Amino acid sequence: MASQDIWWSYWYFHLPNYFLSLVFYCLFGRFFLGFFLPPSSPNYIYRSFRWLTEWIYRPVAFITPSAIPPVLVAPIAAFWVAALRVVFFMVLHQLGLTPRPQAPG
Repeated sequence: MASQDIWWSYWYFHLPNYFLSLVFYCLFGRFFLGFFLPPSSPNYIYRSFRWLTEWIYRPVAFITPSAIPPVLVAPIAAFWVAALRVVFFMVLHQLGLTPRPQAPG
C-alpha cells in the first residue's frame, strides 16, 4: 500500500516528469526515424512522434543557429527537455516537494 501512497502523494511531480520523459524519448524516435522516412510519411509511429514533439521542436528550430544541420534539431530539443526535467526536479526538491527515499521495513 505504501507504493501507491508515494505515487499519489506526489502526483504533481510524477505527471510532469513522465510527460517530459515521453517527449524526450519521442524526440529521439523522431530523430532516428527521420533517417528512414520523409517528413510527410504516412507512417503512424513517425506521425505520432512528430505530433507529440512539435510544440518543442519548432521553438528550438527557430533559435538554433542556421549553421547546425536541421537533422540535429531533434537531439538539441531533447537536450533542452532533459535540462527542463533537471530544473523541474531541483525546484521541487528545494521546496521539499519531491519523493524521499523510505527506509525498508
